[in-house]
Amino acid sequence: MGKVFRIMLYAITAVPVLYALWLLGRVFVFDYFTVPSSSMSPAIMPGSKVIVNKLLFGPRLYTDLHFTRDGQELRAIRLRGLRGIRHNDIVVFNYPVHHWRISFVINHVYCKRVVGLPGDTLSAVNGHLHNNNYCGKLGDEDRQRQLAGKTVKELKHYRVYDVAPRRDSLFAWNIKDWGPLYVPRKGDIITLTPREAVLYRRILEWETGAKITCNRDSMAVFADGRRITTHRFHHNYYHICGDYSLDSSDSRYWGFVPEEYIVGIVTRIVLPQKENKGN
Repeated sequence: MGKVFRIMLYAITAVPVLYALWLLGRVFVFDYFTVPSSSMSPAIMPGSKVIVNKLLFGPRLYTDLHFTRDGQELRAIRLRGLRGIRHNDIVVFNYPVHHWRISFVINHVYCKRVVGLPGDTLSAVNGHLHNNNYCGKLGDEDRQRQLAGKTVKELKHYRVYDVAPRRDSLFAWNIKDWGPLYVPRKGDIITLTPREAVLYRRILEWETGAKITCNRDSMAVFADGRRITTHRFHHNYYHICGDYSLDSSDSRYWGFVPEEYIVGIVTRIVLPQKENKGN
C-alpha cells in the first residue's frame, strides 16, 4: 500500500512540474501555431502547423501582462538570440495594426516571409520583388510570375490592385509596380516632406504620439500642429509578404512590422494530415 501511495504522489507531483517545464519551453525555446490561410502557399498550406524557434532571434519576456482585445502598447524585453532575421526567413509575428494605429494584441498572429530588413530599399517591378541589399530571389518566383500575368481589370476585380499608400496623388503605386520604399532602421534620421509623411504616417504617429498632418503647398509636415522637419526612428522595422502574391494581407497593404512584434523564426513546417498522405 505504501508503494502505491508513493507512486501516486510522484505522479501527482510530476504533472504540474512537467506542465511548468512545457510552459517555460514555449516561452523561451519554441512555440507552434496553425496557419489557417493560403497566403503562404505552396510553402505552407492551410491547416499546416509551424514550429517557431525562439532561441534564434531571442525570446520575448512581457513586462506588462495587462492585455486587451482592442490592443495596447507592447511592453516587453527580448533576450539575446543566436542570430538576426535574414532575408527570406519565415516568421510568426503579432499583426501590428488595429483601429488604424500600431498596437499589440497578444493572440493576433500572422505567418509570412521577410523580404525587407531595416535599412533595405524595396520595390516591385511587374509583380517581381527587388531589394537593393539582396541579390537572390525573394519569395516564390512562380507566384510572382502569376501576378505579373494578371490584367489590371482582373486585379481590381479581386480588390488586390491598390497598395499603400492607396490612391494618393503623390504615388502611382499598385500591387504589380511599387517603390522604391525604404525600410526604417533604428537611429536613421529622415528629412520630412509630405511624401515621407504619407509613407511613414503610421510609424511617425506611433513613435511621436502625435497626429501627423502636412501641407502639400508649403511642403510642411506637422505633429499635433507643430512643424517638424526631421525624425529619428526609434525602432527597427521589417517588410513582410506572403508567398501567394495575389492573396495575402501583408506589408504591401498595411505597412511595416516593428521588430518587437516578431515572435520568432519558423524552422519546421508540418503539413496537414491529408497533405502528408498524398506525399
